[in-house]
Amino acid sequence: MDLSSMRLWTLGGVWVSHAVHTCNAPVLPAGRITALQAMDFWKKHFERTGVAEPDQSSQYIIAHLLGAKTIESLEHGKLAEFLSHEKTEQMWKLCTKRLSRMPVQYVIGEWDFRDLTLKMRPPVFIPRPETEELVELVLTDLEMKPETGVSVDTHPTCLEVGCGSGAISLSLLKSLPQLKAIALDQSQDAVTLTAENIMELGDRLQIYHLDVLTAVVGLCSPVSVLVSNPPYLFSEDMASLEAEVFRFEDHSALDGGKDGLKVIKQILTLAPRILSNHGRVYLEVDPQHPLLIQRWVKENVEELRYIETRRDITGRPRFCILQKEKSNQDRELAFGLRN
Repeated sequence: MDLSSMRLWTLGGVWVSHAVHTCNAPVLPAGRITALQAMDFWKKHFERTGVAEPDQSSQYIIAHLLGAKTIESLEHGKLAEFLSHEKTEQMWKLCTKRLSRMPVQYVIGEWDFRDLTLKMRPPVFIPRPETEELVELVLTDLEMKPETGVSVDTHPTCLEVGCGSGAISLSLLKSLPQLKAIALDQSQDAVTLTAENIMELGDRLQIYHLDVLTAVVGLCSPVSVLVSNPPYLFSEDMASLEAEVFRFEDHSALDGGKDGLKVIKQILTLAPRILSNHGRVYLEVDPQHPLLIQRWVKENVEELRYIETRRDITGRPRFCILQKEKSNQDRELAFGLRN
């Protein structure tokens, strides 16, 4: 959830109210209007009123109304056709929501994440492109590295902490038929939305409305993978978020406390009790965090070993990989039993 490019592609953040903020929307046109004219009209109106990504916003909305994902995927000539009165009213209604700075993902009520189309609505956190990279990282390790605690001959289980819309768990399940997953979130809205997004993968995903501090250990047998895109923003940065971020998404999905590590430390403290031996933790974090996490784990969590930091597509240190290994006490006990 990198905020340096927090525009249409990575809108998200903090929820204050479900209500759409009032704004001065233009009146409906008196006559008929083509899809292209409507799209161009709203692009210019978004530009005048300071809405981020005005071109993409109007394009996604008109494509959605015409039953397509993108403008490029529309049938030839569709944009030149006149909109019905009903479609024109719908266009004005949706664009008025965007005019209030509602993220386009919420406006159209869905968004693509890798090969899934997920329902979206406030205040549930909108998945970012960086999180698609996190999923790819986990998939690569599960498919290629048996030493992570998972092999193709086993039935691995993944625990996702902070599931939001279910993007990570559902994407992993779709790509790995042998995988089972457990997802938890402190937000009932997130748990409900994940349940709606389950589709045909339902029998392989268990969802719980739980805070990470609760007794999650009792929910499952040791898991092979713990993955999370936790809240990791520094609290002092929350006040500077864009309007799209500030008005519509859940504070708790972004605010990681004074150092951005509040929830991350909770996850890492619990990880040894949740993971099987050699099971791994995969985290998406702020670029300032990897070195801090490495030092903190070394000093505070004996059974976790920091494996490596991976960079995102922009070259920033974004993903942390850690692995559970038996404590010295466990190793000594095992050695004593063998001898």
